[in-house]
Amino acid sequence: MPSASLSSSDAAAHASQFARMALANIEREYPSKLDHVLNDASDVQPPRALHPAFFGSFDWHSCVHMHWTLARLLRLFPDLPEAERIRLAFHDRFTEANIAVEIAYLRQPSRQSFERTYGWAWLLKLQAELLNLSKSDRRAGAWCSALAPLADAFVDRYLQFLPLAHYPIRTGTHANSAFGLLFALDFAEAVQHFALRKLIVEKANGWFGRDRRYPAAYEPGGEDFLSPGLMEAVLMMRTVDSCSYADWWQVFCPAAYDLQAWLTPVIVSDRSDPKLAHLDGLNLSRAWCWRLLEQQLPPDIQPIAGHAIDAHLDASLPHAVHGDYAGTHWLASFALLALTER
Repeated sequence: MPSASLSSSDAAAHASQFARMALANIEREYPSKLDHVLNDASDVQPPRALHPAFFGSFDWHSCVHMHWTLARLLRLFPDLPEAERIRLAFHDRFTEANIAVEIAYLRQPSRQSFERTYGWAWLLKLQAELLNLSKSDRRAGAWCSALAPLADAFVDRYLQFLPLAHYPIRTGTHANSAFGLLFALDFAEAVQHFALRKLIVEKANGWFGRDRRYPAAYEPGGEDFLSPGLMEAVLMMRTVDSCSYADWWQVFCPAAYDLQAWLTPVIVSDRSDPKLAHLDGLNLSRAWCWRLLEQQLPPDIQPIAGHAIDAHLDASLPHAVHGDYAGTHWLASFALLALTER
């Protein structure tokens, strides 16, 4: 699992901003965009009733990864001014009763694809972070225990779904297969779930192991917040089994002209538009991916990647905590990934 150490000299200032934003988001029930199948009239309920653990931050998956943001901040900055507020929030949210309602929701008819696989991945990423936090904060053990049955439910869904998924989803939005596998891999390695890890490695290599000269110039899509190609490259760095990663990258790497598409920050024309605001997330997730890849790249690409990281952060980091709710309900998580993962 990637290590974490803040790269910015004003890390503490970013941490408090991120914490305040995340705390406000997880308590904000409306507006709400539900991924919700109505089975009958009794399913017409407010978000807080449907999802007592994860009702805020506009949608379920954003609420989950805002909780991850808080967990990572608490681990890196246990003396953060907002630390006690974070602990109290976790004490209120991560209860057996709340998690039981979340699990019961999953078990209802027609919900087998609920949040597949973006929300699944973030829930497992959150649990892995809480497990890491529990090594230094004894209270986190109780949060892990409460959340464990929900994490187990999503592990079961991965184990059932992945054998059926013959083709990857290469979109730059929530359904991206590489992203869904990457965070599940973090969890599998954190808890030593060998069956899940084996399946992820098999799928990653089956889906992406033979890709050649990735057409990076086809990116980005107009509402992407992930780079399909960079996500694939990060996943394969962790899973390639048929050759060395250097060999895989050599045949995968886009042509020089196409590579420029990944090195140049994208333009965000309207940050109040929920789909166009995704492009700030693309800048932040590219910075995160380049930082993960940087030391594994050929020497001639490493300095170029370093410049790309700085440029993408400069373009979108300020908008993670300032601006329209279309962006601020979720961007801090990707900013924190970009700043803390190696």
